[in-house]
Amino acid sequence: MKILQAAVLVTALLLGGGIVIAQDFQKGWTAYQAGDMATALKEWRPLAEQGDSYAQNNLAIMYENGVGVLQDYAEAVKWYRLAAEQGNVKSQNNLAIMYENGVGVLQDYAEAVKWYRLAAEQGHASSQNNLGVIYEYGNGVLQDNVRSHMWYNISSANGAEGAREWRDQVAAKMTSSDISQAQAMARECMSSGYKNCGW
Repeated sequence: MKILQAAVLVTALLLGGGIVIAQDFQKGWTAYQAGDMATALKEWRPLAEQGDSYAQNNLAIMYENGVGVLQDYAEAVKWYRLAAEQGNVKSQNNLAIMYENGVGVLQDYAEAVKWYRLAAEQGHASSQNNLGVIYEYGNGVLQDNVRSHMWYNISSANGAEGAREWRDQVAAKMTSSDISQAQAMARECMSSGYKNCGW
């Protein structure tokens, strides 16, 4: 009987802790939206330090943009990386952008591609679009209009603004056979849950 009571108590504490964390995050979000950056920082920093990837992502955004804190790209990269390593798709995309542009880190297209791919595999339309750009210009990968078209096509299907126009611009440089191949690759990529994407 005591074991059962202890299990119930531990479960209640764990569940209760999750509610407090959610309330603290929401309190930070409400403060952020109201322009109260001091309160947002006060609520999110402890959560970020405890490993909450959403709080880590939001801290990174604050540091990247110098909102409520001194602008510090290296600190932004640190928080983006912590969240990205936990699978936070927005942080994966944002970290990739930092590497692609050499902001807070040395420019490293290969590292950017790695993080874009991880986000793209989760269906993140902006990362998929950014992979289209990467392949179109051959940054960190071999230049490949077929893969560029494929990623622009996928990101367009997932609602990325401008992706359709960029896809069509790449298509103007391709043969009809290449376009058919890109379309088939896009279908296979999407139907496989972004696992068979021509990596």
